[in-house]
Amino acid sequence: MVLLVHSNLLPQCRKIRVLMAEKKMLFVLKEENPWALSKDILKINPAGELPIFIFDGNILAGNYAITEFLEETYSQNKLIVGNNKERAEVRRLTDWFDNKFNREVYQYIAGEKIYKRFVLKLPPESRRIKAGINNLRFHMEYIDWLTERSNYLAGAEFSMADISAAAQISIIDYLGDIPWEDYKNAKLWYSKIKSRPSFKEILNDRIKGVYPSKHYTDLDF
Repeated sequence: MVLLVHSNLLPQCRKIRVLMAEKKMLFVLKEENPWALSKDILKINPAGELPIFIFDGNILAGNYAITEFLEETYSQNKLIVGNNKERAEVRRLTDWFDNKFNREVYQYIAGEKIYKRFVLKLPPESRRIKAGINNLRFHMEYIDWLTERSNYLAGAEFSMADISAAAQISIIDYLGDIPWEDYKNAKLWYSKIKSRPSFKEILNDRIKGVYPSKHYTDLDF
């Protein structure tokens, strides 16, 4: 049995779920609170981070380690493909969204609206949310620019870069903070991602105490 210990609040976990679904894998999910991990989880990953991939008594922890393992082990639907320069571009954009977008957008917006509210029990700080939204505009302009030139972020084919970006975007979109009307190319790109069978379960995710934006599950938003 393949078990993924995850949280639907974390884009890194959503990324691995979509990747596994693209590879037609059968797996079981175990939900954990990312800010209060159980002792059992801390024993198997002292770093205290999700996701954790468990199979045949083996444990892999960390988004990048799991990603590379799945790409190397499961040949179906490769998502880091092309020549060496093309693969490098997929990895560059994957890192962009896993880290830069996460640091400049997710940590500000979701950090205030989810973590501070439900974990720290404090009101969100509007200054930080505003900073995150300002940063979001830059990233959305970049997505818009990339998708004006090609079908997907790293080129003509769907890749790991699209999964990483959509995993981050999905949470910000859930919170209703993306002005899609300003980014027609990015909107068309995201509608294609939302329409993929691998993304179906992501759109079923719900954050306790927070209602999704009205168009969150709408494939023709």
